[in-house]
Amino acid sequence: MKEAYHENGYIIVRNMFNNGEVAKVRAALEDPNGVQQFSFSRSDGKSRDLRFVLWNHPGRDVTGVMARTQRVAGTAEELLGGDEVYHYHTKLIMKDAKTGGNFLWHQDYGYWYKNGCLYPDLLSVFIPMDEAGRHNGCLQVLKGSHRLGRIDHREVGEQLEADPERVAEASKSLQHVYVELKAGDALFFNCNLLHTSAANNSDRRRWVFIVAFNKRSNNPYKDHHHPRYTPLHKVPDAALMECREVDDLADKWFMRNDEDHSVPRNLH
Repeated sequence: MKEAYHENGYIIVRNMFNNGEVAKVRAALEDPNGVQQFSFSRSDGKSRDLRFVLWNHPGRDVTGVMARTQRVAGTAEELLGGDEVYHYHTKLIMKDAKTGGNFLWHQDYGYWYKNGCLYPDLLSVFIPMDEAGRHNGCLQVLKGSHRLGRIDHREVGEQLEADPERVAEASKSLQHVYVELKAGDALFFNCNLLHTSAANNSDRRRWVFIVAFNKRSNNPYKDHHHPRYTPLHKVPDAALMECREVDDLADKWFMRNDEDHSVPRNLH
């Protein structure tokens, strides 16, 4: 797994969560009295919006326990070299049927570089809550593109886009992969991996749960809208189904859209 991750910039773990576990997390995410009340929208620069919920600390509820399991946090720690990691943030991205917008080609480090993270020692764990295929805007990656290093990004709508000229050149030699996943699969990917996703023109939504981790040794050198190093209490995998905290949202530090200073505002 480590060899594949370092060579390709990502790994896919099929069926990392079973149907019961996915159903439990999905119910918590859909609860209007839960994290949904903190959702906001962003323009994709092409007349559509993307809906988000983003929180900075995992918390004690079902969503927080899922992020802190050994399957998620422990694997992330091993892929990042075995050094201590902490929870950088979790977000729920909701591409609703017929309306969900697209993401431009970008690297996550294109955003996080601006936050004072000196090294690209971060990764994301992408866990679909619904089937994610070409029909409803699944993730697309350029395999091995993390080895290009950080690429300059420009502002488009309320997103950052990697330099299109470099992306076009990279596309000539790197494999373009459509990452089609089932609910409960997981994609671990490097923060410099180029990725994009199309708008959802289908009649099936595409919701995805994404947990980002940073190394303690890469603690940002300045305060920003995501946390500096905060100790992470990992839990056994069985803790997810044992968790009874559904709506305990204390201490999660939900982010408002206007708090994110790594993306442009009111350009379109």
